[in-house]
Amino acid sequence: MTKEALPPHHLASDKLDSGVPHSARIWNYWMGGKDNFAADRAAGDAYVQHFPGIVPLAKQSRQFLIRAVGHLAADRGIRNFLDIGTGLPTLDNTHQVAQRAAPESRVVYVDNDPLVLTHARALLSNTTPEGVTDYVEADFHDPDQIIADARNILNFTQPIAVMFMGVLGHVADFDEVRSIVSRVMAAVPSGSYLILWDSTNTSAGFDEAQQGYDDTGAVPYVLRSPAQIEQCFDGLTLLEPGVVSISRWRAEDPDAEPVDGYGGVAQKP
Repeated sequence: MTKEALPPHHLASDKLDSGVPHSARIWNYWMGGKDNFAADRAAGDAYVQHFPGIVPLAKQSRQFLIRAVGHLAADRGIRNFLDIGTGLPTLDNTHQVAQRAAPESRVVYVDNDPLVLTHARALLSNTTPEGVTDYVEADFHDPDQIIADARNILNFTQPIAVMFMGVLGHVADFDEVRSIVSRVMAAVPSGSYLILWDSTNTSAGFDEAQQGYDDTGAVPYVLRSPAQIEQCFDGLTLLEPGVVSISRWRAEDPDAEPVDGYGGVAQKP
């Protein structure tokens, strides 16, 4: 699924066929959302049997988004957000968090999954009259197209928060991951931020569950090391506490139970 959209396990998808499990709907189910069907819940439950930690990871991924977006909007003056790999809408989506803190915030969601785009256009809209919420149909493998479309909506004379939330494991080659991130960050102004997290190989149970899923012939999802995730921030200035388990990033409880997803927030010089 993505960013909370396509999860660390891209289950087979047949567009809007409710009888075929779909990764975005399964992630939605794990997060406690309602945009899923019986087939998605069954597939999600089967995965949980092998790795129960996927549910707290899914829920903590949204809490990380809320804290990171909220901090940038409320405390850092960011008014432009580029959320790449949107996923299905659920509670406290990027535009809701940003526009709650700063009503004039402009948010662009990016995805290329027909199911995600259908739900997003139906369910996501401005929460304030001053704000702007829009959608770009694009593949994150094509950052140049994403930037070209986003320029029509976001203010590129101001800093922009670029978001990759749990999606880059869908890219098999790590050098390509770094290229995608660096190309997007090169296109945004100085003072912009990168918010990024991804699932990690920090649990044997997660590795086993993911390998079993990948062996089914579905599109694989690569679990990477925290050190690799930190490399995605090269050339940027990390905010405290750096790259950590997302459950501990500026959480009320700094000793919160860690999850197998690491990320951080960093500023472009």
